[in-house]
Amino acid sequence: MKRIVVLVSGNGSNLQAILDACQQGRINGSVAAVFSNKADAFGLERAREAGVPAHALAASQFADREAFDRQLMLEIDAYAPDLVVLAGYMRILSPAFVQRYAGRMLNIHPSLLPKYPGLHTHRQAIENGDDEHGTSVHFVTEELDGGPVILQAKVPVFREDTEADVTARVQHQEHAIYPLVVSWFIEGRLAMREESAWLDGQPLPAEGHAFE
Repeated sequence: MKRIVVLVSGNGSNLQAILDACQQGRINGSVAAVFSNKADAFGLERAREAGVPAHALAASQFADREAFDRQLMLEIDAYAPDLVVLAGYMRILSPAFVQRYAGRMLNIHPSLLPKYPGLHTHRQAIENGDDEHGTSVHFVTEELDGGPVILQAKVPVFREDTEADVTARVQHQEHAIYPLVVSWFIEGRLAMREESAWLDGQPLPAEGHAFE
C-alpha cells in the first residue's frame, strides 16, 4: 500500500478529508505520519485519533530554515513516503526540501492560481470585488504557490459575503478535490513532467483539469 506523509500547521481539516478518504477506500493508500511545525496544531490531534504517528518540530530548536528542513527530511524519510502532502503547512520550504520531494509533493492553495499567491486570499478576493474565487491543488516547486496546477474548484463570491463565508465555501471544495488528486497520484495516473502536470498520460492545461 502506498504511503502518504502529511504536513500541517493548524486545524488540519484537509488532513481529515484525506484520512477519511483513506479509511473509506477512496484513496488506495494510507497516511503513514503527520508532521507539524506547531506542537498545538489540532491536525496532530486528528492524526492521533486516527492512530497515525504525529510529530512536532519547533523552529526555535534549529539554527535556520535549512537545519530545520534537514531534520524534517530525516524524520519524513524514516516513513519512506510515496507522496508528501502539504495541508495548511505555513512554512516556506528550503530549496533542498523541495528538490528532495520534487514530483511527489502536493499543496493546496485557497485561490485560483496564479491569482493571489501567498496569504489572505479570501480577503483579497472580497476587497477586489471578485465574483469568483476558489482553490487550487498543485505540485510544489521552488516558486511559492507557483508549481503546475493539477485541479481547481471555483466558488461564487457574493456582495454581502464575509471572509468567513468565503472561507467556508472554499474549504468545502478543498475537502472534495484534495483527496481526489491524492488518489490520482497514488493510482499512478498523475505525474509532474517537464514542469507540467500530467494526468493519464496527457499534459494538463495551465489551470489544471476541469472540475465540474
